[in-house]
Amino acid sequence: MSRYQDVRDALQAEPKRWLVTGVAGFIGSALLEELLGLGQTVVGLDNFVTGHRANLDDVRALRPEAAERFTFIEGDICDPEACQRAADGVDYVLHQAALGSVPRSIKEPLRSHAANVNGFLQVMFAARDAGAKRVVYASSSSVYGDHPGLPKVEERIGRQLSPYAVTKRVDELYAGVIQDSYGLETVGLRYFNVFGRRQDPAGAYAAVIPRWLDRLIRGEPCEIFGDGSNSRDFCYIDNVVQANILAATTADPSVTNQVYNVGCNGRTTLTELFTYLRDGLAEDRPELAAAEPVYTDPRAGDVLHSQANIDKICDKLGYRYTHDVATGLRETVRWFAARA
Repeated sequence: MSRYQDVRDALQAEPKRWLVTGVAGFIGSALLEELLGLGQTVVGLDNFVTGHRANLDDVRALRPEAAERFTFIEGDICDPEACQRAADGVDYVLHQAALGSVPRSIKEPLRSHAANVNGFLQVMFAARDAGAKRVVYASSSSVYGDHPGLPKVEERIGRQLSPYAVTKRVDELYAGVIQDSYGLETVGLRYFNVFGRRQDPAGAYAAVIPRWLDRLIRGEPCEIFGDGSNSRDFCYIDNVVQANILAATTADPSVTNQVYNVGCNGRTTLTELFTYLRDGLAEDRPELAAAEPVYTDPRAGDVLHSQANIDKICDKLGYRYTHDVATGLRETVRWFAARA
């Protein structure tokens, strides 16, 4: 039996109270879906800047029996009162709320800093004041910046290349100080290009997979920044859910005050990714088989390659990814195609 299954069984036997910030986002709503399915009580906090009410409605439809175990608070993580109300009585905090996107942070650095650093601190101190056992927070592979080594190892980072990357690195530094100074246990998860169901395809800062799926379904061209050789360690949402719950519940205190990569130790180029998505959709929409991407200039702040060394999270937390990139993309293509 996997470590994660052991944890799931233990939570079902002895339910806890959780706070999920950014609960209306695609990662937050996936965490909500899993926690409610495990019989947990969940408080969710979101201001709908990037999250969507439809995501919460979708989870409620999937978990109708859990309505009384989910409390939603509409509020901003920069508001100390909202954070304190949300954290009251919780055992664990899964902090997902942030303003994502490298391009957004380059255009709006002050807004990104306010949400990703100031909001992070508000959540941390609300959790401390409420007596929460541990905060698991979302960091990012963008922290590695210009370090050339592959795969990326937690202890070796380079110079961050965007305001977004800087905010995530600052969060990691603050988390260490908060645990050392105030005793609140913290665990950081460096996400590598998360994708999956309920990921938003709309807007100027949409992630590449939902954006391309949406454009292919609409018969519109897909734009690749650069020559298509840039590569990423794309990580399916269910792997990220597992990592969060393991990070929150692993009893060994030595796993805290640490950051962990969350990925699959793989690399997929953007051209390969486009082919996966096009061919997956073409199984039911043969007219898409001839679609080709449009290549354009590289984008400021993007790293060339990203790949997660996952030895640390496997060894310390018992993480075992359940979906490689091909399996995750098949699930994702089916989900988006069914809703087109």
